[in-house]
Amino acid sequence: MINIETITALCKQRGFIFPGSEIYGGLANTWDYGPLGVELLNNIKKVWWRDFVQKRIDVVGMDAAILMNTKVWEASGHVGGFSDPLIDCKKCHERFRPDKLIEEATGDVVDPANHEKLLEIMNRQKIKCPSCGEMDWTDIRTFNLMFETHQGVTKGGGTLVYLRPETAQGIFVNFKNIQGTSRKKMPFGIAQIGKAFRNEITPGNFVFRTREFEQMELEFFCKPGTELDWYKHWKDFAWDFLIGSIGLETKNIRFRDHAEDELAHYANACADIEYHFPFGEKGGSWGELWGIASRTDYDLKQHEKFSGEDMKYFDPETNEKYIPYVVEPSLGVNRLALAVLIDAYREDKAPTSDGKEDVRVVMKFHKDIAPFKVAVLPLQNKLADEATKVWEEINGRFTTDFDTTGSIGKRYRRQDEIGTPYCVTFDFDSLEDKSVTVRDRDTMKQERIKIDELADYLTCNL
Repeated sequence: MINIETITALCKQRGFIFPGSEIYGGLANTWDYGPLGVELLNNIKKVWWRDFVQKRIDVVGMDAAILMNTKVWEASGHVGGFSDPLIDCKKCHERFRPDKLIEEATGDVVDPANHEKLLEIMNRQKIKCPSCGEMDWTDIRTFNLMFETHQGVTKGGGTLVYLRPETAQGIFVNFKNIQGTSRKKMPFGIAQIGKAFRNEITPGNFVFRTREFEQMELEFFCKPGTELDWYKHWKDFAWDFLIGSIGLETKNIRFRDHAEDELAHYANACADIEYHFPFGEKGGSWGELWGIASRTDYDLKQHEKFSGEDMKYFDPETNEKYIPYVVEPSLGVNRLALAVLIDAYREDKAPTSDGKEDVRVVMKFHKDIAPFKVAVLPLQNKLADEATKVWEEINGRFTTDFDTTGSIGKRYRRQDEIGTPYCVTFDFDSLEDKSVTVRDRDTMKQERIKIDELADYLTCNL
């Protein structure tokens, strides 16, 4: 199995992801997405929006502000209860989440709020500090995960506000606005993509857990009593999306249904789609990729209580008024991008004429999310001007790279390594026969195509 160091190195070398603020020594757990990384992220978001919003008659979109009135977070419970358990090693002073230490050591998932049970397991399992190997722990404390800032014109003054720790509350507070203006009837959903911020105690594993991340979130509102049917619907829909639209391999993902004692107090069902990430020393570990939760009517009730606004829905077909129940399929863009990078990585090995082994690194991205769909490659620099005309003809329809540096073989390998599905080579014969050679990334098969038929050919295959 590939290791995370290989993926990290490839991401930096090829321009997917760089360490944040690198020329100044960096800033822990910050990452910048380069030319290929930003295309990959945008394509993932575009495909999600297409399948979850544009192709559905029962979902609309929105984009809420990052900064919200502090009362929003009081109503949602984040101000009083959005925290993780925190434990320190007395010897090296490193800080950890005890529930994650237990999960890594035993594979068991323990309620992070049950500090007494966490300590009992830590002692019984003799869990040592991963940094120094000692077993000398402080008591467990709680740590609020929200970033605080101040809105105002004076230094140190102004109104306390928070960087939002999730995008869901922006949907809930706009429920009445969107339902009224879109004239949607139950059941219907509201989706958005946006940044969220959590002051994680132990971020790490590349971009798996970061303090700044992007969410693709959907809140699906339905009549009480129907929520578990919709919960199953969205579980199946999310699974099919990961396989069919994103291209993840079935063997690398699984469902993990939450036990009753794991459920949040407002939920009556919850499941994670987990991906097998190459973390740790035991051949990898399963980590949450997508959470699907049936949140009952908790959120809208809380906002009705704290704001004084009526959050009930009037059903014109039954003349009933009720607060809708909510099913939430929510996932992180960055974490999904990491899964995509891991899943796409291949090393194709073949013997060479001199008896050695040749290794071709290929990123087999689903064609819909590949950063570049096509690369135009003039065989030699003297053909660049004519090849540029081919690039101009197709670039408006497909995201297209243009590369003149190095031998044609090295350029093919470079495009394989960044996941470009098709390479188009303009050679000296192209001047005469007005055709180009199209090479398939996955099969390496080459086909001669007329230039005036190239766009249609690519459209049929992409």
